[in-house]
Amino acid sequence: MSLELTCKLKELLQEQTGNGKNGPWVKQDFLVETQGEYPKTICMSAWGDQVKTIQGITPGTMIKTAIRIESREYNGRWYTDVRPWKIVVEGAVAPAPTSYSSGSVPVEPVAAGSAEVDDLPF
Repeated sequence: MSLELTCKLKELLQEQTGNGKNGPWVKQDFLVETQGEYPKTICMSAWGDQVKTIQGITPGTMIKTAIRIESREYNGRWYTDVRPWKIVVEGAVAPAPTSYSSGSVPVEPVAAGSAEVDDLPF
């Protein structure tokens, strides 16, 4: 399942790294605020190459992101992640030519399998 949100980047949290059965991994959580009458704050988790993408975005910037919401069980407890697989910075100048509308900068998704972390306990 994939959803799309337009939101404002609020804060980048500390980058986390480690080693799993598939090799080294990098993760960075970040906070966004939804738009509308009752804005909500959502914590998203960027993995792998997506970490570099969000580090290049200044807090306060409006972004459009396609996300996957995933839950998994570990030791009788459930954990939910909100993971972006595409991020577009609103109002940025895009390099020409692209298949995206002008005013957006495309960001490529993390390659399949490059952010596997199923061996983590959380």
